[in-house]
Amino acid sequence: MSRLKDKVVLITGASAGIGKAAAKQFAEEGAKLILVARRIDRLQELTKSLKTETHLVELDVQNKDSVFSAIENLPDGWKDIDVLVNNAGLGRGLDKIHEGNVDGWEDMINTNIKGLLYVTRAISPHMVKQGSGHIINVGSIAGHEVYPGGNVYCATKHAVDALTRGMRLDLVDTPIRVSTVDPGLVETEFSEVRFYGDKEKAKNVYQGYKPLEPGDVADAIVWIASRPDHVQIAEIIIFPTDQGSAMVTHKR
Repeated sequence: MSRLKDKVVLITGASAGIGKAAAKQFAEEGAKLILVARRIDRLQELTKSLKTETHLVELDVQNKDSVFSAIENLPDGWKDIDVLVNNAGLGRGLDKIHEGNVDGWEDMINTNIKGLLYVTRAISPHMVKQGSGHIINVGSIAGHEVYPGGNVYCATKHAVDALTRGMRLDLVDTPIRVSTVDPGLVETEFSEVRFYGDKEKAKNVYQGYKPLEPGDVADAIVWIASRPDHVQIAEIIIFPTDQGSAMVTHKR
């Protein structure tokens, strides 16, 4: 029997990409899912294909009050969260710092850092109280390397790395585990969001080589969550075979 059967798993940014793929794989393991995203219609469509219990939350993690209210008002049977997957995140632009879009900076900082913090702060006390839990943050190779034009995005993902390490230290005297999965190039809506809806420009990012698929990263997330309670996977970095670093890819 899967170690994840009947576990309550909350996934932010579950309406697309890695979050959606993780939802499908956790469902296959028999987990109960709290799916969180701004686009509730996409979550509703997703649940049609999931053979497990689900609870949907329409939420923008940038909104502090909404985050705490949503977690506090979860219905009975859903409050005791076993696994938190902090997946919500985005990139905006590849401008040089002196040409950057300040509103884009705000989006990245408020989602990638503050949103992760709000959700973690709302849920982690319940994990400590119940004496079990696992926090899995979805980071990026951008949290290990800085690349041209990546300035603020890379800074936010470096923050995710630092926060993950800090959480692990703060929770070391509890049974709570803290992990991060840091992928390289994954073909999702990420580039389309980064380029403000320019689909052609986004498509070009993934041309000439085979990028990761969302399911590849979801595999790692679910594997981490299914380890025995005494095993804590601190960090996994995942690249497609054609990628050697944040800026080095082999185009065939």
